[in-house]
Amino acid sequence: MTEEKLRLLEKQLRQMHKAAAGLSWSLQRCQPLDSQQLSAEDEEKFETLTARFARMSDILIQKIFRRVDDLDLESPGTVRDRINRAEKKELIDSARDFVVIRELRNAIAHEYEDEALSNIHAEVLRLTPVLLAVPEKINQYLQEKLKR
Repeated sequence: MTEEKLRLLEKQLRQMHKAAAGLSWSLQRCQPLDSQQLSAEDEEKFETLTARFARMSDILIQKIFRRVDDLDLESPGTVRDRINRAEKKELIDSARDFVVIRELRNAIAHEYEDEALSNIHAEVLRLTPVLLAVPEKINQYLQEKLKR
């Protein structure tokens, strides 16, 4: 891997860890809330959580998984291809979860009805720990890969 690609990987890993820290903090603020009856302040907390969830999923799927594939000399392929390869490399436990995460990320950007938002909030609460488990797996994978 070239020096330039290593610098880019390091930058993206820093972004990933910063995004994970913000997402974890937002999750802690939203877990005790009843997503069916939110005050204006609680709605704002969920807005932050969903935005951070979407950002974290983008960083992982669009940047980190792509960079890992580049490191492994894999062809870029589709989003689904990156997710499936991430599962094969044991960066994620379930490709199916990440397909749902990707669909949820898209729904976050386009949904405005209260009932649908409540469902989105519940799914984000359920799937955020799945996203937060990935950075450590990526660190382990890259340590092994870059040792060689």
